[in-house]
Amino acid sequence: MQMPNERPFDLLNNSIGQLVLIRLKGNMSIRGRIVSFDAHMNVKIENAEELEDGELKTKLGTILLRGGNIIFVAVV
Repeated sequence: MQMPNERPFDLLNNSIGQLVLIRLKGNMSIRGRIVSFDAHMNVKIENAEELEDGELKTKLGTILLRGGNIIFVAVV
């Protein structure tokens, strides 16, 4: 449940350890667990998987996503 004055970084902070779906520029989708993030929204993901049309394409392991490439983050 989102608090009325919750900031975007509060939402990301509450998502640490949760399974998320991240859409990147170039129509790429990544699913995994957020480990950490910084002020530039660079995000470290564990157990990352690349998805294609919602299906597993490649297991990536631990990755760092550059914040400038992220379109959205959704908790799944």
